Amino acid sequence: MAFHKTVLKNGLRIITVPQKSTQAVTVLALVGTGSKYETKDISGISHFLEHMYFKGTKKRPNPIAVSETLDKIGGIYNAFTSEEYTGYFAKVAAPHFETALDWVSDIFLNSTLKKEEIKKEKGVIIEEINMRCDNPMLHIQSLWGNLLYGDQPAGWDIAGTKETVNGVTRKKLSDYMKKQYVASNTIICISGNVSNSIAVKKAKKYFAKIRKTESFKSTSVKDEQLEPKLLLNFRKTDQAHLYLGVRAYNLSHPKRYSQQLLGVILGGMMSSRLFIRIREKMGAAYYVATDSSANPDTGYLAVRAGVDGKKIEKVISAILQELKKISREKVSPKELKKAKDCIKGKTTLLLEASDAQASFYTAQELLEKKILTLKQIFNRIDKVSSTDILETAKDIFKTEQLNLAIIGPFKDKKKFNKLLKF
Repeated sequence: MAFHKTVLKNGLRIITVPQKSTQAVTVLALVGTGSKYETKDISGISHFLEHMYFKGTKKRPNPIAVSETLDKIGGIYNAFTSEEYTGYFAKVAAPHFETALDWVSDIFLNSTLKKEEIKKEKGVIIEEINMRCDNPMLHIQSLWGNLLYGDQPAGWDIAGTKETVNGVTRKKLSDYMKKQYVASNTIICISGNVSNSIAVKKAKKYFAKIRKTESFKSTSVKDEQLEPKLLLNFRKTDQAHLYLGVRAYNLSHPKRYSQQLLGVILGGMMSSRLFIRIREKMGAAYYVATDSSANPDTGYLAVRAGVDGKKIEKVISAILQELKKISREKVSPKELKKAKDCIKGKTTLLLEASDAQASFYTAQELLEKKILTLKQIFNRIDKVSSTDILETAKDIFKTEQLNLAIIGPFKDKKKFNKLLKF
């Protein structure tokens, strides 16, 4: 897949990924701001602003007018907020490309932020917070971030708190938008069945009015740990949910691909070590998987699982045994090849879709300030050796680096603290 990058005089970056083999086109506007860019009094404002962009523009004055534009042509559209960025996209059949571009640019540049809509949306977002909190499988993810990073932006919930949501005003939203939603902090990606020249020409036209001021940067994450950490969230649940893992590497670290492969070997496949041991052999969990995360300034590798509460101590011990084993013994060439082929195969399949391509290229440009092709990434993965995996495991799997978050009917921290050691 060939991509083209155009940088306009105002700093706006336009990435195009022409693809004749699809009948779809995706338009994605990605802005470099998220929950890591917030202060405590406006925690959640990036996410709140994302919601407000669907509530009306001058051209489309209400939520129905916004949604009907793409509903009438069978378009797929949504938005998302993370710690690092906020994105808005529309995916349509190729003949409707300009409609998608008009829609994305309109909500991105012309949302009116009506006070009555802000008031209503507070209730919607609070219910979203309640929904995630009531679902232990989702809530454990928020607890994991808080356990790692504590009371700083990286440790706060992306949606904020009920108090900060209720404290949002139109002025706060407008001020934040004007500072962050600017040309130099924005990437427009057009991926799918459209030519590079037409895509760039149309993007220039529709985003001509984007603001040109400088955005502000996120604060650096305080990322240090001297001893194991434990967080218990007591709930009378039938199933206990856990996150168990360690701090690891950021995006620029030379061992980031070793970390990714380590995660796949441990829990990234149905034939991975932890899936076989925890689910197939012990019968202790329905889901068990490993998450390998790498951000510009932080990273972690963690195992997550939903288990029978009566078996949780045995499961934790089994996970730690597997982490210890892989930091003591080299993985076989066969197992390493399987992990590499798994990553390459899944990534190739994923990137058949125009929306996945848009995310693939813009996330690299935004977070790493450079774009690697799929071939270049696969070459880096192929260079990882069994020795690299062993060195990575030895480096990150240390007792003082262990972190454990649990949701379930437990109050006794002592029995879990005793387990947190290699």
